[in-house]
Amino acid sequence: MKEPSVNTPATTSRAVQFESFGGPEALSVREVPVPQAGSGQIRVRVTAAGLNPMDWFMTSDAETAARFGLSLPCGFGTDYAGVVDQVGDGVSEFVVGDRVFGGALSRAVADYVVVDVAGTIAVGGEAHRTPDGVDDRTAATLAIAGCTAASALAVVNPGPGDTVLIGGAGGGVGVFAVQLARLAGARVIGTGSATSADALRALGAESVAYGDGLVDRVRALTPAGVTAVMDLHGTDTAHAARDLGVPDERITTIAAQIDGITPANGANAAPGAIEEIAGLVAAGRLRVPLAARFPVEQIRAAVELQAGRHVHGKVVIDL
Repeated sequence: MKEPSVNTPATTSRAVQFESFGGPEALSVREVPVPQAGSGQIRVRVTAAGLNPMDWFMTSDAETAARFGLSLPCGFGTDYAGVVDQVGDGVSEFVVGDRVFGGALSRAVADYVVVDVAGTIAVGGEAHRTPDGVDDRTAATLAIAGCTAASALAVVNPGPGDTVLIGGAGGGVGVFAVQLARLAGARVIGTGSATSADALRALGAESVAYGDGLVDRVRALTPAGVTAVMDLHGTDTAHAARDLGVPDERITTIAAQIDGITPANGANAAPGAIEEIAGLVAAGRLRVPLAARFPVEQIRAAVELQAGRHVHGKVVIDL
């Protein structure tokens, strides 16, 4: 007689991990025990994970990883979206079945991620409800880039009458920064390559080529001048801002520090900033271009593409 089938919960799951720090070649998809939610925690069944430059930067070598509190074996990726499938003791904010998104530092590209309900992206992870009308792939791109863009805007505070120059406008943070500045009423000029011009215009920015001669090209485009600058790539645009007469208090960077200029960090975004951005996406007022998506088995190819820094939009991993 055939025995009745029993639906036994899985005991192992997939997670992308490093056994040694390095580039994409050091990444592997491994079988790991299914994590369990403890007191004050939820477990999320991840459906999509978004990639960011910080993911591969902070795991590039042991010294850099140590600065972020990472040790081996180490997971990979921070942005995630999925569905709550286990709730720990003392948690009333979420129930099984809730759609959520957020960040969990260097462990998001996995079938499951355990998040502290009272945590932060850097410590314990964080979760937010995914609004109706926002799909999981899009939700998985919001936490790091959205918070970083919101923080950068808070530094320079653009509004009607401003002309904002954004360096690296076509990148993962740039697509948010351009649209948020436009929603604030500012004119936006974005630096990029010739191949990114159409993508920038679609976001609402005027395109200008980066590199030598940037100051002259910007002056030709806007004779009245630039009033605020966000450098989302390095320092070239920030230095050009000074040459254009922009005061230091209206210049910010996210990928480097310059004496006298206030850097922007997503960890310092105002409370509620990411929920506001998710709401704008749900309302159709802000869109997130998805440059590419990969199955988790192709994680190395996905990271190589994203690390090339020439994608127009976000790269997402499907789980």
